[in-house]
Amino acid sequence: MPIAQIQLNEFDNSFSSCTELSSVALGGRVLSVSDEFFAEAFHLLLVEPASSLKGQFGPNGALYSGWETRRHNPTYDWCIIKLGTSGIITGFDIDTTHFNGNEAPEASIDAFYDPLSNDPDASDPRWLRIAPKVKLRPSSRHLFTIPDAPSATFVKLNIYPDGGIARFRVYGHVKAVIPEGPTEHFDLAHVFAGGHVELVSDQHFGVGSNLILPGRGKNMGDGWETKRSRLPGHKDWAIIKLYEFLLMPRSFMNLNDLLVNRAAPGFLEQVELDTAHFKGNFPESCEIHALSSVSNVNWTVEGSENEDWTLILPRTKLGPHRQHYFQLENMEEISFTHIKLTIYPDGGLKRVRILGRRADVGTSGASIVQVASVLPELDFIPTSSSIKTVSKLTIPVLPLTPEAFAQFGQVVQAYGDHTAAPKGTKITPANAGTADKFHKLSLLVSTYPHSAGATTGLSVYRCQPFKGIDEIDGTIELTVLERHSYTNQAFIPMGCGPGEGLTDPGRRYLVVVAKNGEDDRPNLKTLRGFLASTAQGIVYDAGTWHQPMTVLDKALDFTCVETQIGNGGLEDCEIVELERTVRLRLP
Repeated sequence: MPIAQIQLNEFDNSFSSCTELSSVALGGRVLSVSDEFFAEAFHLLLVEPASSLKGQFGPNGALYSGWETRRHNPTYDWCIIKLGTSGIITGFDIDTTHFNGNEAPEASIDAFYDPLSNDPDASDPRWLRIAPKVKLRPSSRHLFTIPDAPSATFVKLNIYPDGGIARFRVYGHVKAVIPEGPTEHFDLAHVFAGGHVELVSDQHFGVGSNLILPGRGKNMGDGWETKRSRLPGHKDWAIIKLYEFLLMPRSFMNLNDLLVNRAAPGFLEQVELDTAHFKGNFPESCEIHALSSVSNVNWTVEGSENEDWTLILPRTKLGPHRQHYFQLENMEEISFTHIKLTIYPDGGLKRVRILGRRADVGTSGASIVQVASVLPELDFIPTSSSIKTVSKLTIPVLPLTPEAFAQFGQVVQAYGDHTAAPKGTKITPANAGTADKFHKLSLLVSTYPHSAGATTGLSVYRCQPFKGIDEIDGTIELTVLERHSYTNQAFIPMGCGPGEGLTDPGRRYLVVVAKNGEDDRPNLKTLRGFLASTAQGIVYDAGTWHQPMTVLDKALDFTCVETQIGNGGLEDCEIVELERTVRLRLP
């Protein structure tokens, strides 16, 4: 199988659209190795470049950030690696940095594709030589491309006869894992779904491709972080191509010849933005736009300002060191293939999750196969499903966070890690150091005229668990909303009733809110659903439409703090029935 060696300055042209399939950040790992006497093979897959350990020694000799075997091997040494995700390999980087005089003189590479296979050994008959023996230089990077693009789940690096390799990186295109059904929800931006970070404005401290990796990472180094800005009105951004698919003629059977990637359309419903580990350098706010493009886009900085972008998340404040959940606008109406995340004015994000479902695509005599490539000779034709009108509105119920709830009221809660509290929260020691006080998380508000004689007090609601959850799709029908035009209203969960044991932290309740519309009725385009725990209280702003308190799982008591006239009559509460069918989908 022919391979071609390229120069380091050609790296971006050859691999910028690829994913490092072997990276430990994706779950790549060393399965077995013939020898690792001087330096362990796990170093091969580390994200960071190899560092110099010159002058440092361990019990077996000089220390190296890499893999180094004993001398005088009569045959060769090998290392078997399971890729973080199955993919179509397009090239390699064999790096001997800091190995000078003890580098491996030559190397070859074997691979095979079987995502259901048990871990192979060195003698497994399925190994296929995909890169012949090549010469290596001391302390150098050796970049190779493979035109024939083999599919692989496992890779075996062979070195002749022995020596050291600092890093080994396998580049290619992810074989996407996406649901079979168009109604199933998944993360359309995830690297395992074929998502790809196409272009970023700046990645001074952390690269943009980290945004779509699995997990929540381990420190600020495995997120996306831009340098500090000094100009008024500055913003940074990242463009992400969503999931990919393969269009394959029914008579076509060889997956190894596929190399072209294309984004697929999806209906975008919600986003998770994670600022884990970014405590003093998280973005002040962000917004998200989306675009639909059926062909590959050659992005430029100027092209990133494409006027066809549609706003799907208005500018919203973010908080430090936690996950934020937001419902997106235009959901289930228009399908998109790319998103543009803009942060103000700069800062760091750990992960971006774009939850939604794939849109149907029209193809002539073709079927959709779940791998991350598309045949260039086939036409991709969006059907009328890319513009969709829905008669039934379904709203996702997301975890309650103060930033997502800010336009409707306040979230009342404590934070075990004080750095995760919203910026500006005053926190002081209390009770002789046995407690922490989070000051004035919400203020009481009343606009009743003085003559009304309204008073502020505490009431208790004992709420029984809701019984109308659909057993098939896990949804709840929303039929009524209410509002209190002259007062804000706080609900603080108290736990179980008398005789029912101690407070159960597993109890949950539903919070559904909407802004007022031009017709002085709930604006259903602003409808949002949240799932709250008993560690969170909520305060509805005056005039905010909301569902009556809805408890899930078990009965729950709430203390209600509000201002009302007398014992609270129609003067205090307005109730409306919804004219449109609305359902809330529980997580």
